[in-house]
Amino acid sequence: MLFLAVFIISCSTKLPNQQAGSTQPIHKDTGFQQDFSIKYTLENNNTILNKVVCDRNGKINVHSSAGTFTTHAGAFLYPGTLVPDISYRPMKDKKIAAIGLYEEQLVYLDDKAVLSNAWAGKLNTKHSLPGASQFAGGENFSFLISDGTSLQYLSNEKIAWQGKNTQPVKDILFDKNRNTFWLLSDDAVSTFSVKDQSLRTVFQGQHLTCFTLANNNSELAVGTTNGYFLLDASTHTQKGELQTKLPWTNLTAMHEIDGQLWFGSERGAFILRPDGKYSYYASRRWLPSDTVKHIAKGTNNRILILTDKGLGEINFRSITLHDKALYFEQQVRQRHIRNGFNATIINMTDGNVNTGSMEDSDNDGLWTSMYLGSQVFRYAATKSPEALQNCRESLDGMERLYSINPVPGFPARSFERRGYALHDKSRWVPAPDPEWDWKSTTSSDEAIGHIFIFGAMAELLDDEELKKRAIVLMDSLMQHIVSHDLYLIDYDGKPTRWGKWHPDYVNARPKIVGDRKLNSSNIIAMLQTVYHFTKKEVYKTKAYELMEKHGYLENLMRPIKDIGVAPETADTLSKILSESWNHSDDEMYFLGYWGLYRYAFTDSLKNMYKEAIIDHWEAERPEKEGAWNMFTAITGVKEFDLEEAIWYLQEYPLDLVSWQVNNSHRKDIEPITPNFRNQTIKEILPPDELRISRHNANRFDLDGGHQGREEYSAGDIWLLPYWMGRYLNVISGPETAVRPYSTLPAKSLLSDL
Repeated sequence: MLFLAVFIISCSTKLPNQQAGSTQPIHKDTGFQQDFSIKYTLENNNTILNKVVCDRNGKINVHSSAGTFTTHAGAFLYPGTLVPDISYRPMKDKKIAAIGLYEEQLVYLDDKAVLSNAWAGKLNTKHSLPGASQFAGGENFSFLISDGTSLQYLSNEKIAWQGKNTQPVKDILFDKNRNTFWLLSDDAVSTFSVKDQSLRTVFQGQHLTCFTLANNNSELAVGTTNGYFLLDASTHTQKGELQTKLPWTNLTAMHEIDGQLWFGSERGAFILRPDGKYSYYASRRWLPSDTVKHIAKGTNNRILILTDKGLGEINFRSITLHDKALYFEQQVRQRHIRNGFNATIINMTDGNVNTGSMEDSDNDGLWTSMYLGSQVFRYAATKSPEALQNCRESLDGMERLYSINPVPGFPARSFERRGYALHDKSRWVPAPDPEWDWKSTTSSDEAIGHIFIFGAMAELLDDEELKKRAIVLMDSLMQHIVSHDLYLIDYDGKPTRWGKWHPDYVNARPKIVGDRKLNSSNIIAMLQTVYHFTKKEVYKTKAYELMEKHGYLENLMRPIKDIGVAPETADTLSKILSESWNHSDDEMYFLGYWGLYRYAFTDSLKNMYKEAIIDHWEAERPEKEGAWNMFTAITGVKEFDLEEAIWYLQEYPLDLVSWQVNNSHRKDIEPITPNFRNQTIKEILPPDELRISRHNANRFDLDGGHQGREEYSAGDIWLLPYWMGRYLNVISGPETAVRPYSTLPAKSLLSDL
């Protein structure tokens, strides 16, 4: 989520899988900062958590109403717990009121002293404020403590000064540049000068909540219930206006870590990036709760975010896209392969991936086609034997979609052992094999997905058996469609609801309705693909008939800007289909573009198709959709937003659990007027701040998720655009040494990186 520089270079040399004469840019796959969270929950909900610190050894201490806690276990996707810290037995009997760090060592404040177990336990400076609850360390083991109103300055192991603040003290900081302590109250900022041993109010405000020194101690950043502002640390004057364009303005914690401002709020944590925008860490993807209590620096590029329900440890690791791909490859193979299909885990409990089951889906064939695409491109780019075996196993599942039902050339949506189907049982049909059921009503989504992957397999694999099987399947499907007058005919002898490409259906839609363009584009792509590999003239003849006699070429070339809401005079279905832009259509278009462009009958048609693809891509650019950018790259065009595609791949979270996320409350995003494409804000948010979704979702949806009940597969979401980029040679192989596949175990995520 941190602002990352993406290094793109232009290369004029033609690479093996680039277009002749191509000057497409290439992303050099060097390391970037990948973030992920390890969470530690608190079992007792009545315990109040106050502050977290981490010493130089990586020891984490959390102060609470029930004493001090530390972390136990915990790994990515496998939360740990906060448990009482009993490592020093005598500490259990002390009334610890606050914890902190001094010279990177753990220091405690109790009702009698400031003490530590570091320095051989010699630090034990007595005080006389039994209710002391705030402290900070200064020079030479000096400390300023407070019980809220009374203050004592401890130096040389004695009380060197004492006094009172006019308002209750909420926090104390030490400024080593000025040898001064800063004190925060609800409506004022005060200073205690060590040199003068004087206390004075230097700024008065309202509803102050937290503060931190920033910019090499030249500024004091002060949080409020409505944003934050900066004070000049020398003149004590406010610099600029109150900053309110934040993810949330009621701030509860602030801390500058390695030169960057971190904020805690009632609705998550966020960091100010160098570009002036904020990266937002909220939802259970990142934190046990969005109510942030305190923020601290951990060891090894970790940020500790304490919430009212536990601790979120945000980890940053330098990895390459290839490293990330290997992790996602393992995620898919370990948890998301059902009968060869690329499946979602559902019915999980609170994000626990071991509590759910793999789901049968309406679109098993489509999601698997996209995952298969990733493996075909992976094999084409790397000759990986694992990728080829993955292709073989998933093709088995795809192939059985055709053989499990009695209708020649008709692919089932899915199949499952009898009685175990989870998804919409009304459309399930008993298979001839009494052990199995298959799902009917197959749609055009499946058809275009099937033809895309069968074409890619037939072209890019060097395994003759797999190539032949792919060609047989595509031919079987197209024979069914062509022989049934461009309809998918189900087991009951009737066309399925969406498997319709006949002119009577397609051209019944007004020209402004997207399905007229979409279905024309898809059926021409399908016919071209199957003709390319079978050379059966019936497919070429039918395609030209549709383009020349029925206007399908005109339909598919219609500019995206001309697509909109059907007129009042249109039929009911056309109105339903055009209420707003359907992002599933984008998925169908771009999958179809592979065959539309790559297997065009003529160069003239190929140039026309390229124009249509780029026109569509131009409309999609605000979404920064990695897959659509990569599909556009197949045309050889130089500009296809590679940088945005890399941003998508780098920013997509490693945690693919469907946590509930909310962004519509944010003050740092700019809403725009409601529109046909349902773009809600001016600039898209990073993928790790949004709900997990496939490519058929609107990436401008600000809220959503399923409370940790599902985990999506990376097979279609991430691996497809990555490996497609690798195959097209617009993403290089890793610039650093490749880590063995076996060194990326899921439970110790990237621990060796």
